[in-house]
Amino acid sequence: MNLTTFLIYAPAMQLNGKRVLVIGGGGGGIGRATTEALGNEGAAVLVADLDPARAEEAAQAVRAHGGTAYPISGDVRSATDLEAMVAGAVDKLGGLDVLVTVVGGQVAFVPAVKLHEMADEDWDTIYEVNLRYVARAVRAALRVFLDQGTGGAIVSVGSVTGFMAAPAQAAYGVMKAGILSLARTVAAEYARDGVRMNVAAAGAIATAVANANVAAEVVEEIPAGRFGRSEEVARAVVYLASDAASYVTGQQLVLDGGVSVRGPFG
Repeated sequence: MNLTTFLIYAPAMQLNGKRVLVIGGGGGGIGRATTEALGNEGAAVLVADLDPARAEEAAQAVRAHGGTAYPISGDVRSATDLEAMVAGAVDKLGGLDVLVTVVGGQVAFVPAVKLHEMADEDWDTIYEVNLRYVARAVRAALRVFLDQGTGGAIVSVGSVTGFMAAPAQAAYGVMKAGILSLARTVAAEYARDGVRMNVAAAGAIATAVANANVAAEVVEEIPAGRFGRSEEVARAVVYLASDAASYVTGQQLVLDGGVSVRGPFG
């Protein structure tokens, strides 16, 4: 294959020139993999994380590969911090084309217990770190998209618990279901403005939190025979954020190794 042929068939960077805010992209696991994947696909990234050191490390990882990335720190439970993240993207990147929300979970924040044992304050915590901040960030991003007049894309990392039972994690499942509902409403209300919102719904992904809290025998229940990888979720986020998914909105892309389609006798 000569150079001309290679250039014709080589895949172009899917997000070249896109300006992206990743909320929760500084830590390990899905957030960090997503940040690096976005940068590798040509996006300029503002990495938001509670820990400023982690945000800087993720930004440095993107820059080390020739990309553009900046860190910003803040708490997703703070409306003021969320507004600052979106405003920071506009300031640092010159605008905003894509919002990605990653922060979420239950066992990392409160105990996994049956519903009748769950305390009100724990339910509220799961609401704050899974759904309320997403809604706030989406509203702020929508205002920017509409003001720019050029549309935009929103991708939220969700979970199969949003459409399946979530034993001992009821609050988490409810909040992830809410994110999909939010995506569908954004799709219905803003598609004519060129704005899309989709969800990457993950199953059991091999992250530090999952490795510490998910029993190894769970793998036996996964048709694919293994946990998913953070990089696999990251690739789905890149696709949903890119123009390759320009006619996809209000949907969820499920990455669960076949768990959600397995029958009771499989």
